[in-house]
Amino acid sequence: MLDGVFAFILLDTANKKVFLGRDTYGVRPLFKAMTEDGFLAVCSEAKGLINVKHSTVPFLKVEPFLPGHYEVLDLKPNGKVASVEMVKYHHCTDEPLHALYDNVGKLFPGFEIETVKNNLRILFDNAVKKRLMTDRRIGCLLSGGLDSSLVAATLSKFLKEAQVQYPFQTFAIGMEDSPDLLAARKVAKHIGSEHHEVLFNSEEGIQALDEVIFSLETYDITTVRASVGMYLVSKYIRKNTDSVVIFSGEGSDELTQGYIYFHKAPSPEEAQEESERLLKELYLFDVLRADRTTAAHGLELRVPFLDHRFSSYFLSLPPDMRIPKNGIEKHLLRETFEGSNLLPKEILWRPKEAFSDGITSVKNSWFKILQDFIEHQVDDAAMAAAAQKFPFNTPKTKEGYYYRQIFERHYPGRAGWLTHYWMPRWISATDPSARTLTHYKSATKD
Repeated sequence: MLDGVFAFILLDTANKKVFLGRDTYGVRPLFKAMTEDGFLAVCSEAKGLINVKHSTVPFLKVEPFLPGHYEVLDLKPNGKVASVEMVKYHHCTDEPLHALYDNVGKLFPGFEIETVKNNLRILFDNAVKKRLMTDRRIGCLLSGGLDSSLVAATLSKFLKEAQVQYPFQTFAIGMEDSPDLLAARKVAKHIGSEHHEVLFNSEEGIQALDEVIFSLETYDITTVRASVGMYLVSKYIRKNTDSVVIFSGEGSDELTQGYIYFHKAPSPEEAQEESERLLKELYLFDVLRADRTTAAHGLELRVPFLDHRFSSYFLSLPPDMRIPKNGIEKHLLRETFEGSNLLPKEILWRPKEAFSDGITSVKNSWFKILQDFIEHQVDDAAMAAAAQKFPFNTPKTKEGYYYRQIFERHYPGRAGWLTHYWMPRWISATDPSARTLTHYKSATKD
């Protein structure tokens, strides 16, 4: 029945039970280690467990606790535990049980387009509004893309209604002439936020890689790339402002089929399956990035797109309503807010730009800057021996090898935390960047 993002351990000494639980999408992290003889160790980050020593095992296996699950364990008199059951309590397509108790009221039935748009607006407003609960100052990450812009505009509307006593701050990060900075500036002007632009150069970005990988606890290529900007903007927020509760647009691409490769989906049904797979794996990729880069600087992330009511309703819509239309991804979401004056029209219909690409100029992508730097850090002989050195998730590129080396330095022998690399589907992609895809090239050649 819990509505929110959480990871918890409940110690019930009266009934000799221990409960572990984690939110549906794994927005909040949770790791556990357990030995066969019933020694249990739990922590919100894996780094808190890797040095735990236990007499029965030379190497304590640490693994992420699965999102959307809770576990019941018996507590023995000697302090050891035994697992009784592991329960998947919520699937992203199910309407959550707490829907009975919230104040959204009845949604309109049927899938007529105006009905759907109306329901989506009600649920999105509600998703933002219920996340205003805090006594700390609220701010918002604003990349100038559709998702963060919708969140920022809706948030701005409700903060004005609530008559908060502080100016609403938005934060964008990028390098000189990045498309994100220009777009974010337009949005901030439109919604009247106190806007902060954080500029970084390639040297600062490269220097941050070690700290970023340590914070993330992953070596996934696209996650590392995209985390650098988010890590640096979070660092800026912490140092220069007193905004603590930070909203962002995470989860929308997975939910609303925002990735460019969705244009190549063989059918609406397969697109729907892919969308659900991405949501299920969010805890390994996008929300891992968003939580760790913000929490590393003491900020609290809030993600309205992953609201249970909003996401389960969106996933209940007919598959062909959700696919890209007229060459534009997230068509339904854009259409929903058309005419609302929440955003300038050119932002509402701005094509997808991957965060790690949008923060740099079109002439020189962030991933190219990284690859050019790494080319001289990893030699060809090391690459040739990559499969011997890293038999699991063998890096195929020097960039992948470089991140893996940093990861292994901090977390030796823990490569299994990442089950697989994030890659687009249905196309023969060799790199996760959207800028390498043909659809993107045709969209930007002018």
